[in-house]
Amino acid sequence: MSEKTASLVKTAEIEGKGRGMVATQQVKAGQIVLIDSPILLYSAIPMKNGIYSNYCSNCFRKLNTPVPSPVVSCPSCSYHAPFCSPNCRSVALSSSHSHWVCGALNYMRQSQSQLSLDNERQVQAYFLIAAYNLAVVSPSNFQQLLSLEGESPSTPPDAATLMIHSFIAFLSPPRSFAGFSLELTTALLAKDKVNAFGLMEPFSESVDRTVRAYGIYPKASFFNHDCLPNACRFDYVDSAAERNTDIVVKVLHDVPEGREICLSYFPVDENYADRQKRLLEDYGFTCECDRCKVEMNWPDEDQDENENDESMEEDGIENEDDFPHAYFFFRYMCDGNNCSGTLAPLPPSEEGTPSKVMECNVCGQLKADKSFCGNGDGGEDGVVLD
Repeated sequence: MSEKTASLVKTAEIEGKGRGMVATQQVKAGQIVLIDSPILLYSAIPMKNGIYSNYCSNCFRKLNTPVPSPVVSCPSCSYHAPFCSPNCRSVALSSSHSHWVCGALNYMRQSQSQLSLDNERQVQAYFLIAAYNLAVVSPSNFQQLLSLEGESPSTPPDAATLMIHSFIAFLSPPRSFAGFSLELTTALLAKDKVNAFGLMEPFSESVDRTVRAYGIYPKASFFNHDCLPNACRFDYVDSAAERNTDIVVKVLHDVPEGREICLSYFPVDENYADRQKRLLEDYGFTCECDRCKVEMNWPDEDQDENENDESMEEDGIENEDDFPHAYFFFRYMCDGNNCSGTLAPLPPSEEGTPSKVMECNVCGQLKADKSFCGNGDGGEDGVVLD
């Protein structure tokens, strides 16, 4: 967290939610309240015929040349793990792609057909390999990982957990780490389940995005969920020159001191039933935010219709009493093809003047702020700025 953002938020106990992030002072629309670096990154792309994905194995930037190709690669991997630069390879070989990790991934690729690990178990294996390696290369970060939210199930480990633990045990975790156990594996998987942030593949209007990598961000993990968030997170994996896997959290509108700052854990246009199902299955809780309290009484057939109501226009939003959060969708929902991203204002000027330009956290386009449109200040609705 930079010095400028460190003073804007703090962790606090939120009634009924546990720890969360609150504003330590009034925060202006568009301000960055957190820049957080991952303590652990791992691939989210299951192997296909033992071939690495088309992303750097260290920073997960998209490679300019297809794989396999003569890119910078690991000298020890039988399948030549690719890197975007000699520097990324050097960093990885001394940390995330240690000799043990290299051997473990080599075994996975060479024995893919015999392991019977489905896609989900492969990604879990990537995480556990990265986590047990972290215990050796950075014990302090490993302890930070263990301190995050996420309780192990009270019931005995299921067959899938036993299988993935046995697989990691077969790989013989680094000898310098003496704490390997089924209990620790179960605890790590619980931490990963509720704390991992997905770094998405590049945006495309024609293809739905999937996750390229997951990261554990020690401070960002404390943001709680709200179905009408007052902040959203950005990443610039393919465009940032340095620290490209950092998460940047910006507030959508002014937030008073002491107010909790929340993110949405998924696109905000999902309907009530889908949101509740996803939150319960993936994060273990039922959402009772203001939006959910309104939508829980809607007939099922009205869910999608209201979520995508084309009558949300500046000069007259219909059915405001039934849909009190319509303005959120009007102002903060990106209308780009196949996007469903959230729009946040660019940071205010040094004098505190709010920006009239919004940035989408999915497609990356800059658009005129609709709250300024139609009064001679911001141009036409939906204008894309160069």
